Amino acid sequence: MTELGPVAWPPAPIRTERLVLREPEARDRTAVIELLVSPEVGTYLGGPQPRDEIERKMPEVPGRRPGRFVVELDGAMIGQITLTRDTGHLQQAAGRVELGYLFLPQVWGHGYGAEACAAALDWFAGELPGEPVVLATQTANDRSMRLAAKLGFIEAERFEAYGAEQWFGIWSSVPPSG
Repeated sequence: MTELGPVAWPPAPIRTERLVLREPEARDRTAVIELLVSPEVGTYLGGPQPRDEIERKMPEVPGRRPGRFVVELDGAMIGQITLTRDTGHLQQAAGRVELGYLFLPQVWGHGYGAEACAAALDWFAGELPGEPVVLATQTANDRSMRLAAKLGFIEAERFEAYGAEQWFGIWSSVPPSG
């Protein structure tokens, strides 16, 4: 039993046309650090984190935990996806499985986020059929808003948090009735 419920972890690597979603490995450490210290990545996440602090705190194998996938392109990490049961950082997401994603800026605009997130959602739907997934992003984050729409998230509400307007959406593998 994991924080995702009765899901065996880790799953076999998930392969798409161009990508592999897999568990983090020691070789991903440098790319994870680059992701967390990137000013572009940190724009809607409270800013980049200090490199010296991240390097000091980052374990040799970065963050292995149920629901965390490294996204690999041609053998190199380009981003990460998380599917985790929210522990209350937002009241709207509390107790629900939340999708999170971060990609290195040099790979933005190539459809890797949509391809990787769709594969992770497909995997999740196979493991926990019918369980919805939620997503929260700042409305100012145009790229994230477009990705949420492309993935099929439906707006549930907008609210203020962290000093900005947030968008909260829900996705389900089960089509709405009616």
